[in-house]
Amino acid sequence: MLKPTAITLALSLALFAAPQQAVETNKLNLPDMGDSSGTLITPAEEIEFGEAFFRYLHTQSTINEDAEIQDYIEALGQRLVTNSDAPSHPFHFFVVMENDINAFAGPGGYIGVNSGLILMTEAESELASVVGHEIAHVTQRHLFRAAEAAGRLSIPTAAATLAAILLGTQSPAMGQAAIMAIQAGNVQFQIDFTRENEEEADRVGMQTLAASHLDPRSMPTFFERLQQSSRYYGQAIPEFLRTHPVTASRISDTRGRAETYPYKQYSDSLAYQLTKAKIRVITTNDTTDVHKYFQAKINQGTTEQKTVARYGLGLITLNEQKYKEAEDIFQALAKQYPEQPQYATALARCAVESKNFVTALERYKKLIDQFPDNAAIKLEYISTLLKTGATDLARKNLVALSPKTQQSPIYWQFMAQVYSNFKQPAESHRYLAEYYYSMGQTKDAILQIRLAQESSGLNFQLSSILNERLNFFIHQEQEAMRNQ
Repeated sequence: MLKPTAITLALSLALFAAPQQAVETNKLNLPDMGDSSGTLITPAEEIEFGEAFFRYLHTQSTINEDAEIQDYIEALGQRLVTNSDAPSHPFHFFVVMENDINAFAGPGGYIGVNSGLILMTEAESELASVVGHEIAHVTQRHLFRAAEAAGRLSIPTAAATLAAILLGTQSPAMGQAAIMAIQAGNVQFQIDFTRENEEEADRVGMQTLAASHLDPRSMPTFFERLQQSSRYYGQAIPEFLRTHPVTASRISDTRGRAETYPYKQYSDSLAYQLTKAKIRVITTNDTTDVHKYFQAKINQGTTEQKTVARYGLGLITLNEQKYKEAEDIFQALAKQYPEQPQYATALARCAVESKNFVTALERYKKLIDQFPDNAAIKLEYISTLLKTGATDLARKNLVALSPKTQQSPIYWQFMAQVYSNFKQPAESHRYLAEYYYSMGQTKDAILQIRLAQESSGLNFQLSSILNERLNFFIHQEQEAMRNQ
């Protein structure tokens, strides 16, 4: 590993980045966003930086693609943003499918939470306290230090470097490669939050938590559990917990602030509990252990908790292709809780997996009528339409999706499949190029555009679009390689 004197890599975009000793430096006077008199990064550049950062994350880690999980984390995040001190600031929330306990705020309001952290939480407010803390890092402009250094790199390279440093806690070689890329460009990429930054993020995050009708006391509670869990690692303590300690003073400070809020009981949403159950099933390497976990929960806890355990068992049963057994579980749950979309959606998924597509489509259409704003249901319906060859109807539903959903990788992938079914290779390659680009694979995007250009019967409009996108992708690739 390179020595700290070569470059400071205190990764403070991670969740609990608290230096062990306060950093005594002059405060950095940061200009307002969009201040033309001395802006470190313009709003447009921040958006571009954030998008590039998110694309690169796809190349180095597994970003959740389950629409129900995405809907939940996005809904929780936006609930907090609405009650933050910057409700109009754009944010994007997502889950990284990693067992490590981590969360981070990136440029452009991109906030990631690891699946391992979600599973460690014991209450929805604990998860919300993490997300609220990261939102505060963004709204309080703590990320401008990163932006200051990034301004000396091309945006694709800066985004890749930031992501590589972040993932360096999981892959030291990746972090070292990032350092070498920066040194080659003679740039010192320094990302440091001071203890003052962390205290401010705790304080502002707690205010947001309370304003969102979530439990402020959950923040010190979760910090304390993190501190206690770190005692059992010994010499094998994860890099994250070594470099980002949750100190006793920090727990004491947050507990003191929390006590200023009136005490009341807070209940978890069913969506939080079901999301945790689904993540537990998706991320397990041992179905037997997870089966035992949910089976034990069937006979303990509240009625709602027992119901969640039944849902978890249903998901395991479906994964094991025991379609009739899974169908019975979800049929009973959907009948008992008709207002909860996850149960009926799982029931529709049973029909898909057992290749009973007629029944599946009927169930999805009924769900869309009942939950017209549920993007997860719409995407599953479109996927089923494509499996049954109803390509034209799939395309109509894709076009009707919200603009935000149309920026997701699954949208580009579905559109590529639609035009492949229509025997229109140029359009199919064009959309596949957008899919690869959204996944951080720019070279593959360039290849797809060139394949599209080789197709016969191109009209002027499509040729112009392909030329524009090819030039854009090539420029992006050149920029990413410039400092390597």
